[in-house]
Amino acid sequence: MLSYSAIGLGFSNASFAQTAKTFIVKTDKSIAKVEPNMWGVFFEDINFGADGGIYAELIKNRSFEFAKPLMGWSVHRNRQKEGEVLVVNRKEVNEANPRYLQVQRQTDDFELINEGFKGIGVKKGLRYDFSMMYRQAIPGVKMVLLLKAANNKVIAQTELTPLQTTGNNWQKQTASLTATETDPKAKFSIIFQGKGNIDLDMISLFPQDTWKNRPQGLRADMVQMLADMKPGFIRFPGGCIVEGMDLANRYQWKNTIGPIESRKMLMNRWNVEFAHRPAPDYYQTFGLGFFEYFQLAEDIGSDALPILNCGMACQYNTGEVAALDELDPYVQDALDLIEFANGDINTKWGKKRAELGHPKPFNLKMMGIGNENWGPQYLERLAIFTKAIKAKYPEIKLINSSGTGPDGDRFELLNTALRTANADFIDEHYYKPADWFLKNAGRYDSYPRNESKVFVGEYAVHADSKIIGSNRNNWESALAAAALMTGLERNADVVQMASYAPLFAHVDAWQWAPDMIWVDNLKVYGTPDYYVQKLFSTNKGTDVVAITNDAKNIIGQDGLYASAVTDKATNELIIKIANTANQTQTIDLALDGKKKIKSKGFIDELENSNLNQLNSFDAPQAVGPKRIELSLKGKKLNLVLKPYSFNVIRIPFNS
Repeated sequence: MLSYSAIGLGFSNASFAQTAKTFIVKTDKSIAKVEPNMWGVFFEDINFGADGGIYAELIKNRSFEFAKPLMGWSVHRNRQKEGEVLVVNRKEVNEANPRYLQVQRQTDDFELINEGFKGIGVKKGLRYDFSMMYRQAIPGVKMVLLLKAANNKVIAQTELTPLQTTGNNWQKQTASLTATETDPKAKFSIIFQGKGNIDLDMISLFPQDTWKNRPQGLRADMVQMLADMKPGFIRFPGGCIVEGMDLANRYQWKNTIGPIESRKMLMNRWNVEFAHRPAPDYYQTFGLGFFEYFQLAEDIGSDALPILNCGMACQYNTGEVAALDELDPYVQDALDLIEFANGDINTKWGKKRAELGHPKPFNLKMMGIGNENWGPQYLERLAIFTKAIKAKYPEIKLINSSGTGPDGDRFELLNTALRTANADFIDEHYYKPADWFLKNAGRYDSYPRNESKVFVGEYAVHADSKIIGSNRNNWESALAAAALMTGLERNADVVQMASYAPLFAHVDAWQWAPDMIWVDNLKVYGTPDYYVQKLFSTNKGTDVVAITNDAKNIIGQDGLYASAVTDKATNELIIKIANTANQTQTIDLALDGKKKIKSKGFIDELENSNLNQLNSFDAPQAVGPKRIELSLKGKKLNLVLKPYSFNVIRIPFNS
């Protein structure tokens, strides 16, 4: 009996003739340019991707601003004393961060414990940096800081004696402690000793080993996974969080920059989105804000692609819109963001960027207006944004939404209107089964070449809905995506950018699957999809060249899909072939061109005979690239492609 996966890919068990198929590659003639930023990544704070994920803060609800102010915290004491611990609200004084904890120490020692994000990942020998904002008019309170393993064993400890403060002034104090053991599910504890009163806020703990060792920075292993992909762009901050459940819940970039304690926290809309995956402790602290997003893009050599709210909340939730005559603040946010990214330090927002430590412009080139919005109400608002932005910044390319799917009335309305308006980019999204990806590998072959360009901003193969969590990222899904991506690459003059979605997911705190990279509190692994995406992004080349069989593009004949590019920088030919068949296939590559080739090349091969194969923390490269050297002679090469394989062949030219 055929497995579900085999049926999903539309396989046939009929044996293919083992006579070699001849693929002709026209190496001299470029048929399209590949944009340097063609293959990118899409980041959204979903699945605890930011707080509890790439943002390395280990304390949950550090400023007591969750709907339940002590969520994540617990107080342990021998004798109860009413009023010993109070959450105080000072909204009139500090609207961005109104709550703080008031501790009145008069009785026995007591302990305040934070559970972290599904626990706290602690590494043996690593330093952990504690900080807090506090007020203490009269000295007398002493604090013992502890990291405790899941079994309550103390695995790190230090002491802190807060100094006296004057008036209502808040001060910051820091301390460090080093772990003696590794534990993925530790917790953080403060034991209060002595007598007196103290007010506490922004109780924070970060590992020493953040990305580039930046204080209060990002989780290095997660960033490294991105850096290794060499993505051409990072799209941020989403995703549906851009829209918000209603307009009050939308993402507002100006609330995410400046001092951490002044950034106004927001409930993450994924907190309540899925009844089967409730996440009542999911909030956005914005420690990862727009400045950090731009900085991250710069760090890993990617273009920044911010997406802004267009005056529309999520149409699946409230569908709330800002009135057209009240849209000016939304448009101004877009104009100000461009100035923040690119403006001279003498401009208002360029000066703000410089004050944050980056006087040099970020060189923003593009921006998305709305996320996955649709209907005439979107077109009306988009037109207002476009007119204002193009009038002041004509060089900025604008990404326009084509709705929630790649076909149907919703898509046709937007696609037609946007092309009529000569949109820079039309953002297409598709989450479809594997067979849809195979059938649509030629989707863009017939698109107009000289009109609006396509940004495939979100896509992923969705396996059987009965499969949940990381089990959805199987080899079948990745192989089908690879097949479609050969079609994106072949049409690089139409599809100029593409990014898989979503990017990160925490194994204990996900809302949506599949996802490219899975993490827990200490470890990270790339799925088969990650390695497909990485092979494309690190082998993008500069020019598309034709690769054909019987004078036809290779789009599923005998289960084969292929594309080819040359790379002028490295003087190489790069061929990508997906074999979605359950049979070994033999290919004769015939290189038609004047350039001679060197005697050595290589193949990076992804393959597995089991379409349901997964990667995991225990087997992170069960499906991972294997490099095979090639001996080359003349302009012909015989290849034997394994069943269910994706192959990237690099052939160097002689100078």
